[in-house]
Amino acid sequence: MKTSKEARRTARQLFRLCLVNGRLDEARVRSIVQTVMTSKPRGYVAILESLTNQIRTEVENQRAMVESATPLDAAMQSNLKASLSKKYGRDLSLEFQTKPELLGGIRVKVGSDVWDGTVKARLEALKAQLA
Repeated sequence: MKTSKEARRTARQLFRLCLVNGRLDEARVRSIVQTVMTSKPRGYVAILESLTNQIRTEVENQRAMVESATPLDAAMQSNLKASLSKKYGRDLSLEFQTKPELLGGIRVKVGSDVWDGTVKARLEALKAQLA
């Protein structure tokens, strides 16, 4: 189903109302969704779908996934958090995962940005060059 311009515009306006000091406020999101569900304006399903997509994107942009071959110590985690927060200009919530198949290095994903400095990625790049 194609979302109408009016529904996308309304969803953007509602999304802006969900922000408090540039951060998503869960209580406001719930309140706004409840209001839309109660009043059921024309195209409310498309409005809510568009609003959901915007909220999902915002949440992904505020979260960083860090994967490493071995567990990172507390100092490395805090340094990584500080440098990512500085780069993005806002506080990020970091999730750390250990994946031995990476062999070494780390992979960081923030929203749609991915930095892959793993040994596995380097080996795959070399393999692609040789093929």
